[in-house]
Amino acid sequence: MAERKITDLKNVNFKPFDNYGKVIPGLSWHNISFDKKNGGGGTFILKYEPGAKGISHIHTGYEEFLMMEGELTDPDGKIFRKGDFVTFEPGSKHSSFSKNGCLVLVFMRGINKAI
Repeated sequence: MAERKITDLKNVNFKPFDNYGKVIPGLSWHNISFDKKNGGGGTFILKYEPGAKGISHIHTGYEEFLMMEGELTDPDGKIFRKGDFVTFEPGSKHSSFSKNGCLVLVFMRGINKAI
């Protein structure tokens, strides 16, 4: 039987988000299965504090996320809200910010590159 891991999404420990080689102020994450060494695939929870902004990046593979709480805004003004499932295709670019904070369940298939 394969090993199984159950993550209680309401009871996780967040650490400073450092996936780009440095800590991004106001962002923290809980790694569920993300593995940077094996191509960047996997899942994690990303937490934005109020006013936090991610860095601009390009997707080398698909990035999808489910908005769990709050709102997240992209530079073009598009607002993602609780329940939205968002897909960014390889080659797409963006950075997001959250006015009031949010929780995002992220599914990665590739490592994002800062731009």
